[in-house]
Amino acid sequence: MLMAAADQIFGASGKKIRPALVFLVSHATAQLTGLSEITPQHRKLAEIIEMIHTASLIHDDVLDDSDKRRGKETVNRVFGTRVAVLAGDFIFAQTSWLLANLENLEVIKLISQVIKDFASGEIKQTTSLYDCDITMQDYLRKSYCKTASLVAASAKGAAIFSGTSNEVKENMYDYGKKLGLAFQIVDDILDFTRSSEQLGKPAGSDLRKGNVTAPVIYALEKQPALKRLIQTEFINPEDLDTAIELVHQSGGIERARELARNMGDSALDCLSCLQKGPMRSSLEGMVDYVLERLH
Repeated sequence: MLMAAADQIFGASGKKIRPALVFLVSHATAQLTGLSEITPQHRKLAEIIEMIHTASLIHDDVLDDSDKRRGKETVNRVFGTRVAVLAGDFIFAQTSWLLANLENLEVIKLISQVIKDFASGEIKQTTSLYDCDITMQDYLRKSYCKTASLVAASAKGAAIFSGTSNEVKENMYDYGKKLGLAFQIVDDILDFTRSSEQLGKPAGSDLRKGNVTAPVIYALEKQPALKRLIQTEFINPEDLDTAIELVHQSGGIERARELARNMGDSALDCLSCLQKGPMRSSLEGMVDYVLERLH
């Protein structure tokens, strides 16, 4: 049953950005240390990262009571909450075993912190639902815990296995952090700009559930009526559509786009420590890929 539940979400077509990032950083940093090719540890790290991400999605869908993920029914929808929770735990347990077998304490500590960040981010989100006093700093910290922490660890972990200097490791961490934040901000913008079919989930679903994201934080500065709609939890049938319209009218989406672009520019700055060539160009292209989703 657990394997069937895991197959349900692994079979859905995700973007696989995190393992792709591991491989790109692995190749780029291997060039700095004279490695002729990436190592089995690099490959195993890519597997572990994607498994951790997938386990977190299963638990997120339980907490959000989501019906759709990547255009398919969620594990909790198909198998029920009990099996979904166990499936997420099962995958986390498998990753812990695989991580221990890498026998690199620095990487074990790095990834263990990510799992702590997941829990912290989920608590931050749960305790701030429908909270119109959330600041941009609060939002970015929550986004770091829920999304950017794993992306940052993916990049730094790859650099660790390449045997790079501490400076390169930290540059790769910062690249992943900024890339992850840009990715989350763009995702939050798409909740307002894409259709349900494009998103694979209902449009405006994050706002409906009380998640106050970057476009909403900016919109609240210009649209006082939005605060009332959120705090009353969209009590009337038309309230959600009204709130979405207010976010569009306020300029909040464009300001959030600018924030995402700034994060992308900061990520690009971190790549100056790498040799110019196809690998560095691909890492630059990954930033472009994330930001292209804005259009």
